[in-house]
Amino acid sequence: MARPMWTGVLTFGLVTVPVALYSATRSHDVRFHQLQRGTSDRVRNKRVNERTGQEVEFADIVKGYEVTDGEYVIVEPDELEQISPGRSRTIDISGFVDLDDVDPIFFDRTYYLGPRGMEYQKVYGLLVEALEHAGKAGLAMFAMRGKEYLTAVRSDHGLLELHTMHFADEVRDPRREVDNLPEKTKLTAQEVGTAEQLIGMLAIDWQPDEWHDTYEEQVRKLVEDKLAGREIAVFSGPAPEATNVIDLMDALRRSLDSARKDEPAGQPKKSTARTHASRAAVAPKRTGGKKSTSTKTTAAKPTATKTTSAKTTAKRTSPTGKRQLSQLTKAELYQRATDLDIPHRSTMTRDQLQHALEQTGRPSRSAS
Repeated sequence: MARPMWTGVLTFGLVTVPVALYSATRSHDVRFHQLQRGTSDRVRNKRVNERTGQEVEFADIVKGYEVTDGEYVIVEPDELEQISPGRSRTIDISGFVDLDDVDPIFFDRTYYLGPRGMEYQKVYGLLVEALEHAGKAGLAMFAMRGKEYLTAVRSDHGLLELHTMHFADEVRDPRREVDNLPEKTKLTAQEVGTAEQLIGMLAIDWQPDEWHDTYEEQVRKLVEDKLAGREIAVFSGPAPEATNVIDLMDALRRSLDSARKDEPAGQPKKSTARTHASRAAVAPKRTGGKKSTSTKTTAAKPTATKTTSAKTTAKRTSPTGKRQLSQLTKAELYQRATDLDIPHRSTMTRDQLQHALEQTGRPSRSAS
C-alpha cells in the first residue's frame, strides 16, 4: 500500500473525519543518469556556496526573501508553519459548486482522500454518499509542504477525490499571451457545416486504455536497439503542410472521404442520434470524379466494373477471415504493429501504420 503524503482532517460543517492524502497519478517517464561523455562516471549536483565554492549541508540551508539587491530576510521552516497552524492540517469545506461550472484550466493535480482508520469509515462514507447524491464538489483551502492550495473535493466511485486548483490570478489571459488569435473570421455556412459533419463522423467514445505513451516506448526501443548493436533509423514521413484558405473546402471534402473510407459499414463509432443524423446527410462517395451510383459508366465498361468489384471483394475479406486493415482504428493498427515489432511505429500516422502492415504481410518479389 502507498504511504500517505499528507494527513489531517476534513471538515464539513460540524462533521469532522481524519483523512490521508494519496497521489492519484504516477509518472512513467524513462529516467536517465547524467554521465561525463566518454566515461561511465556519474555527474551529481551539489549545493555549493556561491561565494566560497564550498558544499553546504542541507540542514544548514534556510529560505531567504530578497528585498533589495543582495539583502535578504531569512525565514525558517517553522515560521512558515506558524502563520497557518490550523489550515496546514485541515481541509475545511466552505461551499459547494457544480464542477460543470468550473473551467478545466483551473484544475491542476488529482489526489485520493481516504479515512485514516477503520473507525472513521461511517463518517467518511456519509460524505461520499452526500456529495454523490448532491452532484456537487466542496471547495476548501489547505496548506501542504509550505504552499496553500484551493481545492475541490468530490465523490467518485465510492471514494473522495481532491483536486488542487489554480487561483484566478494564476490563469493567464490568452489574448495577451497568444499571438495571431482571430478576432473575427468570415466563414461560409458550407464550411462550418462540413467541418461539423467531419467532427460527427470522427466522434468516438472515451476509452482511456486505448491511449498509450508512445514516446516512452520509443525511447525504450532506442535503448534496446543501442544495447543490441542494431542500426538506428528514424522514420520520417512527409511533413504536413498548412491548409491554404483557398483550398479549405477541398481539404474538408477530402477529409470526409477519408473518414468514410476508414469507417466500417454498419459499425458506427458512436451510437448517438446526432451522429446518425450527421452521417445521413453525407453525400454519396465519389470514385474517380464520378458518382458511384452512375449506371451509365457501368453499362459502357462492364469489364472495368467487374475488375473493380473483384478488387473491392478482395479488400473486404482476408485469407484469415479478419477485418481488412482499412476498417481498423489507429489504436488497433498500432497494436498489430506492436505485435509484429514494426520499427518506428510510434511516429507513424494511421495511414503510415496501415501501409507498414500491408508491406509486412506482402510476400517479397523475387528478382527476375
